[in-house]
Amino acid sequence: MKAALLAIGRFKAGAERALFEQYNSRLRPPLALRELPEGVGSPGEIRAREGAAIAAALPDNALLVALDLGGPAPTSEALAALTARWEEAARPLVFVIGGAEGLDPAILARAAHRLSLGPLTWPHLLVRALLAEQLFRAQCIRANHPYHRAWRPG
Repeated sequence: MKAALLAIGRFKAGAERALFEQYNSRLRPPLALRELPEGVGSPGEIRAREGAAIAAALPDNALLVALDLGGPAPTSEALAALTARWEEAARPLVFVIGGAEGLDPAILARAAHRLSLGPLTWPHLLVRALLAEQLFRAQCIRANHPYHRAWRPG
């Protein structure tokens, strides 16, 4: 599954970047990361500015998946099934992670799917690594690779 990740904010050297790169390098093919600058102003202005930057960076006909705390939080197996569906859509797949103020309502409305990594609030730079790991896990599940231990009790 060839996919891109649009993310507000820029990585600096550090553990978050290294963790993202570790899991992203395992993906076949890896996510194409494009970082967009953080907006300035009031929370509403920030969301609008960041939303405009995201919209401008989206490829035509993109299948947009918004990382959003209000979205469903599927199991790893369900995410594997979703990635298979998204891949079958034969559209450019783009994941988007907003900034500290969240995603602009226009971007959420444009999203084909919202995806939550659970009810906890995660630092935005760490979400990149969590997403890459879960996409790698989804690839492993789909390939029947033993990385995902479905037999383990919950």
